[in-house]
Amino acid sequence: MIRTVNILISGRVQGVYFRRFTKNKAQDLGITGTVRNLADGRVEIIAQAKVDALEPFIQWCHKGPITARVDHVEITKLSANSDQFEEFKII
Repeated sequence: MIRTVNILISGRVQGVYFRRFTKNKAQDLGITGTVRNLADGRVEIIAQAKVDALEPFIQWCHKGPITARVDHVEITKLSANSDQFEEFKII
């Protein structure tokens, strides 16, 4: 079953290549979606994949790359009718 989630990550997550590491991890796990910096200093991820691929990705998001410090992760399940993504992009 395909699931789409919105992940908001706060901490030291901008200016530390968080988006690039996120894209690489998502591609390794076969996840599609987007990652972007928000004006308030957080990173927002829209991730879409089978549940068994999303679980390790979400676990990774709680740690992030070695260059980052993750303080808080907020996950929201999105509607089953969410947009379908063909790849994972940094926006």
